[in-house]
Amino acid sequence: MKKTLVSALTTTLVVGAASTTFAAANPFSDVPADHWAYDAVSQLAADGVIEGYGDTTFRGNQNITRYEMAQMIAKAMAKSDVSAADKALIDKLAAEFSDELGNLGVRVSNLERNADNVKWNGQARYRYWSQRYEQKDGSKDKKNTDQLNFRLEPSAEVNQNWHVNARIDAWTNPSKDTDDTLKIARVWAQGDYKNFQVKLGKLPFYSTETAGMLLDNQFSGAQVTVGNQLKFTAEAGRWDLDNAINQSAIYKAATKTKSETDKTLAYGDQTASYQGVALNGTAGKLYGGAAYRHFESDIFNHVNEIPDSYKGYKANTDEANIWSVGAGYKFDKNWNLYGAYAKNEKAEDFSTAHNIQLNYKGAQKANKGSWGAYTAYRYMGGNVAFAPTYETFLNAGVNNVKGWEVGTEYVPFTNVTAAAYYFNGKQLENDRDAELLFGRVNFWF
Repeated sequence: MKKTLVSALTTTLVVGAASTTFAAANPFSDVPADHWAYDAVSQLAADGVIEGYGDTTFRGNQNITRYEMAQMIAKAMAKSDVSAADKALIDKLAAEFSDELGNLGVRVSNLERNADNVKWNGQARYRYWSQRYEQKDGSKDKKNTDQLNFRLEPSAEVNQNWHVNARIDAWTNPSKDTDDTLKIARVWAQGDYKNFQVKLGKLPFYSTETAGMLLDNQFSGAQVTVGNQLKFTAEAGRWDLDNAINQSAIYKAATKTKSETDKTLAYGDQTASYQGVALNGTAGKLYGGAAYRHFESDIFNHVNEIPDSYKGYKANTDEANIWSVGAGYKFDKNWNLYGAYAKNEKAEDFSTAHNIQLNYKGAQKANKGSWGAYTAYRYMGGNVAFAPTYETFLNAGVNNVKGWEVGTEYVPFTNVTAAAYYFNGKQLENDRDAELLFGRVNFWF
């Protein structure tokens, strides 16, 4: 049989939860001082056993559910300053409402556990590119771009082996004060076992064997990795070719024009099917790997139809077959040398990419005052280095180039990094000058 809130309190919880002296102020507008349950209600509110409805009302005459009663019993059970008789009464009530208390306990403990196991990392960063391309008449095509980016990277524990990870990105153009893009860039489930890992969803797409020379993006599919010091990875799925750097032959084939504002698809679905395998390992100070990747899309059939110097792929093929190798050596804690090479067997032009880079020290965002520097030579064929990790190319429209690059990064404050990179070289299709200056400030949290 249902009870009203007032009767339930006075018959079951007044003695067990409240102290012997009722002197607390009345927090409820609908419980006057001359009400027969005034003392009990006031003290129980002061003790935190009851809370009312948030609008200063108590509504003591309405019926309560067993779950609401269990909530009050749970709060009474948490009190320590009760007599033996009162404790016996609370225990009796706990037995009567054991199912509801069990459900309440599970909900609370799960909520607390999930709150602890959802971890958030992120960053706010400002990036600037100043690009210079030499034209046929010897003039320089100048383009300056800046960008604000806010990124969140949550990771939620499902159980001891599985996590769900995501990356949420938002961009804006500060020079125009415009709102731009907000999207979930990645979301995947990851299972970690001894010498075995599986990822499912929209997950990171990174060419580990070349340290990102070919790819640093995301694709939709699955990835399986086995091994410890020597790891074998197999992955397959779909990759949006719109994520390829926008100066590559692929991108020009995918769009009707090269205009920054008119990027209408010219040839059907721009999403390629993808399969790849890679082997990466370490042996003392030496590390490296090799990989083979296969892409298939109708877009590749039409690169020859682009009315400029891009010839791209052999006629009548919808494939890109890319093999790559890379190796590095750590001389000591400060010096590190790395090199990589890749080739697209299906492309006639701009089909190779290679890179050699010497690193000194490195900026560690948690270590104020730390810094690093590098120098590199890069040859970035646009039909093989589809989406490289280098920020001098990323988002700046600079690809299909060769030349030297230098850079440095510094930590002026804990979890704040500042970087500056400079590239100077030639365009592969016409041997004209290509130059780019890049700057970045990151705030990590």
